[in-house]
Amino acid sequence: PRPAAGTSPSGSPGSQPHSGHCRHERHRDGGGAGPRRPVLLPTFSTAAKVRVALTCLLFLSSACCNGAVLWSAARAWRRQRRPPRVRILMANLAAADLLVTVVVMPLDAAWNVTVQWYGGDAACRALMFLKLAAMYASAFVTVVIALDRHAAIVNPLAGGCAGRRNKAMNGRRRSRGPLQAFVFRTVSRSRPRRFVQCATVGSFGAHWQETLYNMFTFACLFLLPLLVMVLCYGRILAAISGRMKDAGASSQEIQLRRSCNNIPRARMRTLKMSIVIVLTFIVCWTPYYLLGLWYWFSPEMLTREKVPPSLSHILFLFGLFNTCLDPLIYGLFTAHFR
Repeated sequence: PRPAAGTSPSGSPGSQPHSGHCRHERHRDGGGAGPRRPVLLPTFSTAAKVRVALTCLLFLSSACCNGAVLWSAARAWRRQRRPPRVRILMANLAAADLLVTVVVMPLDAAWNVTVQWYGGDAACRALMFLKLAAMYASAFVTVVIALDRHAAIVNPLAGGCAGRRNKAMNGRRRSRGPLQAFVFRTVSRSRPRRFVQCATVGSFGAHWQETLYNMFTFACLFLLPLLVMVLCYGRILAAISGRMKDAGASSQEIQLRRSCNNIPRARMRTLKMSIVIVLTFIVCWTPYYLLGLWYWFSPEMLTREKVPPSLSHILFLFGLFNTCLDPLIYGLFTAHFR
C-alpha cells in the first residue's frame, strides 16, 4: 500500500490486493498451470504473526501522532481566521496519513489473520477502493506540498494560484480510485479445499492488460509524484543557488543581507521540513516498489523462492512507517506544535 493499494506481497501495486498473501496466491495460480504441481495455500505463518503485531504498533503510533497534528491544527484555526497555507497542507497530510492508518493497517492485519477473504464481493470492491484512495491521498498531498514550496520560493508572486492548483490535484486523486471497484473481485477455488480471495485474477483478458494496469498504478502512486517532487525541489535549490551567486558577486554586505531576506527564515525552515518529508517518502517506499517491479518482470522469483517471504513483510511495514514519521517531522520543525 502507500504505494500500492492492491499490492502483492512482493510489492507489485495493483496486481493482487493484499501484501502478505499473494505469495501463496501466485503459488496457487502457478499450481493451476502445471499438470501435477502441488498447490500451496497461504497460512498464518510466524512472519505473518510478527507482521500483525508490528502493524498494530504502527497503528497506535500513527493514530496518536497524526491525531495530535490535527488537534493542534484545529486549535490554531480557532484562533486564526486565515491560518498559514503550510499549516493547512500539513493538516491535510496528517488526515491522509490517518486515512492510511484506519483503512490500510486494520485491513492488512485482519487479512493476515483470516488468511482468506470472508467479506464478500461488495466489501472486496469497496475496501480496495478505500485502500487505493488512501494511498493516493497520502502521495498526492506530498506532491501538493512540493508544488506549494516551489511557488513560494521560485515564483512567490503566483501564490494566488495555489488554492486552485491544490483543488485540481485533489480532483485528480479522486478520479483514480473508482477503477479499483471494477478490477478487484472475489475469486475462489475448490481444491484442495474451498478458498476465497479478493484479487484481480480474471479481470484482464490478456497479460499485457494486467501489466498496463500495474504500471499505471505504479506511475500514479509513486513514479509521477516522485518526478514532480524531484523537479520542484531541484528548481528550488537552483533558484536559491542563483540568488546566493548574485549576492556573492557584490562586495557590499547590505546587498547580501537583502538577497538573503528574499527567502525569510520561516520560509526556509518550512522548505527544510518539506524536503525531509519528501526524503522520508522516497526512503520508505522505494524498496517496496523496487521489489514490486522485480515481481512484475520476473514472477518466477516467488515460485523459485528467490525472495524470502519475510522480506516483503519488512518492506511493506517500512513503507507504512512513513505515516508515523510525517507528524514527527512536522513537530521537529514547528515550535508551536512542540
